[in-house]
Amino acid sequence: MTLFTPFERAWHHQELIRAVVRREFASRFRDSFLGWIWAIFAPLAMLAAYTTIFSIAAPTVAKGISTLDYAAASFCGLILYNTFAELLARAPLLMHEHANFIKKSIFPAETVAWTALARAMIYAGVSFATLIVFRLVTAHTLPWTVVLFPIVVVPFALLMLGMCWFLMALGAFTKDVSHLMVAIVPLLMFGTPVFFSIEQLPPNLQFWFKFNLVGDFIGMLRDLVIYGRLPGALEYGACFVASYAVFLFGYRFFNEYRSVIVDVI
Repeated sequence: MTLFTPFERAWHHQELIRAVVRREFASRFRDSFLGWIWAIFAPLAMLAAYTTIFSIAAPTVAKGISTLDYAAASFCGLILYNTFAELLARAPLLMHEHANFIKKSIFPAETVAWTALARAMIYAGVSFATLIVFRLVTAHTLPWTVVLFPIVVVPFALLMLGMCWFLMALGAFTKDVSHLMVAIVPLLMFGTPVFFSIEQLPPNLQFWFKFNLVGDFIGMLRDLVIYGRLPGALEYGACFVASYAVFLFGYRFFNEYRSVIVDVI
């Protein structure tokens, strides 16, 4: 297996992945009067709620930062964290959800992770577009660095795929993994700088929080979209390498047990 095998296989089955993603979205909004409007309404309602709440809380938790900047920075963190939380909570059950589909067709099992990621990223994209509109309305401008947001999204997606494959493999053998993720994911928010920045922490804690890759990506995305700053080359390079390592590890782990997984689900 080469370093690019996962991408080559996904590219070979891209039409199948798109079809599955379309089917998932069609089933999600079936029999819904408003349809896709719900996908836009949810982030709008969330952003409005945070802006209202932070208009009271921001003076005490984020001194020197305007209420609107604080609300936008927090919402920016939530976009990535919610994507991370959704995939981690769903990944252990993905093989069971698609068991009949995998066993009765030529659909390659590893591409289930690609479809789950695509679905989560589409919703994240709707939330991100909402954030951009919010910043244009409230700040009347955007930093030029906002166009560089893909440099954060790409390694973040690699990290999510690697974790998805790993948890899919474990979850195929026991559903206890799913229950564990449901318990752990909410707790992980307290160790992730969603409503605060790492710089606000005591110096002795900042070093340890840097090991949270999701938190690092949140900080870099905020810098690009809210503050107009470029991520440090060393920090970005380390995050990219670590994410790609997780990506490859997850794919190899899944491939190692692929034949067994199909039999046990």
